[in-house]
Amino acid sequence: MNMKKVFDELDYIPEFQSRIKDKSVFKTEDMKVLQINVGRLCNLACKHCHVEAGPGRKEVMNRDVMKACLEVYNNWGFETIDITGGAPEMNPDFRWFVEECVKVCSHVIVRSNLVIMLESGFEDMPEFYAKNKIELFVSLPHYKAKKTNKVRGEGVYERSIEVIKRLNSLGYGTDPELILNMVYNPSGAFFPPNQEMMENEYKKRLYDEFGIQFNNLFCITNSPIGRFGLFLKSSNNLAGYMNKLYEAFNPATLCNMMCRFQLSVGWDGRLYDCDFNQAEDIEISTQETVFDIVDKEYKARDIVFDKHCYACTAGAGSSCGGTTE
Repeated sequence: MNMKKVFDELDYIPEFQSRIKDKSVFKTEDMKVLQINVGRLCNLACKHCHVEAGPGRKEVMNRDVMKACLEVYNNWGFETIDITGGAPEMNPDFRWFVEECVKVCSHVIVRSNLVIMLESGFEDMPEFYAKNKIELFVSLPHYKAKKTNKVRGEGVYERSIEVIKRLNSLGYGTDPELILNMVYNPSGAFFPPNQEMMENEYKKRLYDEFGIQFNNLFCITNSPIGRFGLFLKSSNNLAGYMNKLYEAFNPATLCNMMCRFQLSVGWDGRLYDCDFNQAEDIEISTQETVFDIVDKEYKARDIVFDKHCYACTAGAGSSCGGTTE
């Protein structure tokens, strides 16, 4: 669900751009992260998913787009390749793409929902990740089963724990070359707690109950778009949630917004300032695709903002890498 028209109805909330006093924030800085969404096909249909991924989605990146992404990575001086979805593993060219990425990039991230690794044809994925030394960002909405299953579906928590234990057995979470990060999302129309406090709580609870170890926890504020935006609208919580985001605006988070140092590539090669803009179909200001920039040098561009950007600057801030302040 595209939320732009809905946001326009909330005309009492100022445009996000009006809150920015430092004009340098309107432009990108050096590109550090090339985030690539290889498709919206997923084995789950989570309630908070901003790209509305699911088993019925047909949008899947082909190998030509992937090759263009690799060329842009080599030309633009990125430090990190961040592969996401959907369940990125479900892209038929996923393994080929990961192996090509690690040839040119020493820091490759994959964002996984964990339970895909129990599906037929994906059972060896933990070993594949370990062999290629992929840094994993895995989604576990809460350390309690009830809260996780409420967001992701019945039985997902239990299956997630099974996969994490397997990753631990391979060295993920303990071997310094096998980084295992977890991602926390609130299950309702409220903000995440303090990231450091929540990380300590996760580590204690998961270790005490299951012997699980991991490296970092990242707390992400739910953006009022996608399925979460639809939930907010249908439950009459959208205006209240947007007011909370607006009132919690923290200018100290602006300099570290992910759009300033990240380029997001959609499944079809279109380009966005971030994954949230991609979900809202808000392309970069130049309207170029990944094919258009293969042979171009990087130049700072104007960032395209909208009211959902308040989610990235509320409180301690939020990005794909957790808090930003």
